[in-house]
Amino acid sequence: QVQLVESGGGLVQAGGSLRLSCAASGSVFRIRAMAWYRQAPGKQRELVASITSGGTTNYADSVRGRFTISRDNAKNTMYLQMNSLQNEDTAVYLCNLLYQPFWPWGQGTQVTVSS
Repeated sequence: QVQLVESGGGLVQAGGSLRLSCAASGSVFRIRAMAWYRQAPGKQRELVASITSGGTTNYADSVRGRFTISRDNAKNTMYLQMNSLQNEDTAVYLCNLLYQPFWPWGQGTQVTVSS
């Protein structure tokens, strides 16, 4: 079973930046399309950004131009660089496969943006 561990969240002022990391336990990570998701209180989980094994990226309209997804297959790690953070970005951020069936979800990492 692949294990996913997210890190890098925190409290940041509006306009600030954070870099999230997602570490996967298995080498199968390298051949799978991956994604970052987020879930705010009382809202459904939403897809934020995705990246294929070859590096093709896609973004939700709400984060395009502000967030950058990347991956280091040698380290089985994926990243999310978040710039110009807004209050609406406050959520728990999680990583997983882009397509179902998903791997077991990690704990996620909390991002809180204050104005």
